[in-house]
Amino acid sequence: MDEQTRSGARRVLPDDLSCADLVDAMTRLHQHRADILDLVSPTPGRPLFGPAATLAYLPYRDDLEEGNRLGFAGWFYRAVGREPAGKVLVMSSGGHPDASHGGATKLSRVANNGLAGVLADGRLRDFGELAEADFATWCTGEATRWGGDTVAPYAADVPVQVCGVTVVPGDYVFADRSGAVVVPEASVDRVLAEAERIRSADQGFLPTIRSENPDQLRQGDTRSTER
Repeated sequence: MDEQTRSGARRVLPDDLSCADLVDAMTRLHQHRADILDLVSPTPGRPLFGPAATLAYLPYRDDLEEGNRLGFAGWFYRAVGREPAGKVLVMSSGGHPDASHGGATKLSRVANNGLAGVLADGRLRDFGELAEADFATWCTGEATRWGGDTVAPYAADVPVQVCGVTVVPGDYVFADRSGAVVVPEASVDRVLAEAERIRSADQGFLPTIRSENPDQLRQGDTRSTER
């Protein structure tokens, strides 16, 4: 697996871990919701992992002069900071998850600055071009219509909501074809370690399942390996 798509600025995700493993680990260590479903990607076989750099979108207003003057480029550079490599650009929906949040031209900055990829609570354009880019892209769907008259970024490096989950700058974001999970920066090492234990335990059950006695399980004479 390409290291740029599986590594953040400081940590590398083991190749055998999945989103489900991390969600299970988060469930054991935290009580808040952290999982995101129903995302799509122009390259669904390419996972995404890295610390979040956030952009908060709001419904567009033509009288917000400073925010509109910055545009996507200004807010992007405020979000990613001076050490952008390995980060994940996370964009909230602004209340319009069906609106386009950008396309291949705007998002070329993601590759130019070495980010791991993009997670958008909105649609993106130009899937064909994004599929050829050197970063992972996950969003709510593909768009054709420009969305700049519907939503626009008006804050950077602040907590945002993505599909009902809070993402704080620095949180680690992982996404694959099954969904996404958001892991607090302070507990990412514990979560990764717990996810590896869960994966190992699941693999350990397989020989027992292969040799289990169906009649004993039907009658309740033997306890199931899992609940």
